[in-house]
Amino acid sequence: MGHVIAIGLTAAVISILLRQYKPEYAVFVSLAAGAVMLVMVVTELRGVLDEAQRIVSGGLVREEYIQILLRALGLCFITQIACDACKDAGESAISAKIEMAGKIAVLAVSLPLFRQVMVFVGMLMRSN
Repeated sequence: MGHVIAIGLTAAVISILLRQYKPEYAVFVSLAAGAVMLVMVVTELRGVLDEAQRIVSGGLVREEYIQILLRALGLCFITQIACDACKDAGESAISAKIEMAGKIAVLAVSLPLFRQVMVFVGMLMRSN
């Protein structure tokens, strides 16, 4: 992860310098650095996905629950990247709308898991 931090800091310095002379290019530096860092982080996700597969194959958790978790996590990442890009471009109002849409999307993806939790709680309540 040190490379990601180095790229981020370098891009931040370049962006700050560009804002003084060519502010229109600073946004592109931020977006390009974000894309490169995202690719680097995604490659690190392989270990996480392997562990999720071991959990599923071990019978500890149903596969659909892991899929819900990964979808929600992906939505969070995509939403955060989009919000940050909008903020970098000076569009905080659009960023706020994207953030709200991301939250609603995570809620929608998570509803089947929430439903199962409620069924389980209901079964526990009836057994007592």
